[in-house]
Amino acid sequence: MTPTPGGPRVVRVSALMPELEDDLVARHDAPLLADVDGALPGAEVAVIGFGHGVTAEVMDRLPDLRAIVNFGVGYDANDVGEALRRGIPIANTPGVLDDCVADTAVGLVIDVMRRLSAADRFVRRGEWVPGHAHPLTRRVTGARVGILGLGRIGLAIARRLEGFDAVISYHSRHRRDVSYAYAASPVELAAGCDVLVVVTPGGPGTRNLVDAEVLDALGPRGFLVNIARGSVVDEAALVAALEAGRIAGAGLDVYAEEPHVPEALLARDDVVLLPHVGSGTVETRRAMADLVLANVRSWLDSTTLLTPIPEVAR
Repeated sequence: MTPTPGGPRVVRVSALMPELEDDLVARHDAPLLADVDGALPGAEVAVIGFGHGVTAEVMDRLPDLRAIVNFGVGYDANDVGEALRRGIPIANTPGVLDDCVADTAVGLVIDVMRRLSAADRFVRRGEWVPGHAHPLTRRVTGARVGILGLGRIGLAIARRLEGFDAVISYHSRHRRDVSYAYAASPVELAAGCDVLVVVTPGGPGTRNLVDAEVLDALGPRGFLVNIARGSVVDEAALVAALEAGRIAGAGLDVYAEEPHVPEALLARDDVVLLPHVGSGTVETRRAMADLVLANVRSWLDSTTLLTPIPEVAR
């Protein structure tokens, strides 16, 4: 497609959920950038989906770009530094997905500790026969849970786990005004918990934050749950720790190179693997889409974003 002068002010940089794509096209005649040859002058707002971002190259193709709207709370796939250098603010969709992501995290905690998925496979394989019981698992109630990143989602996870009488501690860049114990580092947090739940944002500042040292501190009776970003966990170190029995198991919804999952994890009964479905409910995805549309409309009407990322807001 060859762009025409005075064309659409909104562009889709990646595929999105079909309902959102339909809304963007109907309301803003928003083309998909992959269908456009060369530059697309006139496009002020770029909308992107999971796992995709606006790079410097994309910015060069959009000479009139003024705002980026991200479908999802994570925005680390964008070249944030370059966008801010060019004066292009970014919005994401915080708040509306907190509950469903927190539900997923708690589900992973229960599953990996009680090995529910593994028990399901045990039955389906026909192994539940007289004299062959499924191995005993670990109790969730009263467990010591460390939360790495106590933002909105981390707090939602903590509130849910209070119902299991969990002993909760946390590590974040800043102390929070909460009753939970604060650990001075990820290593200290891991050393004092049975389950380490990773909720911290992705990006260069948290890449491989959970490394071999943190996993060794978690220890052979400790479990890892990651619903943040795959980049936060050193995946090679995780595989090595599991294979050596240096941790007890892992529940993962995110991976370093999605949708690739390390081959070494696929056959392990001590690992629960989800396909990045933390916010994947009908209600939450509709709420996220509505917030994307509201951000786009707000920018076009008043050149303001309703939910700018922290780097913009401060």
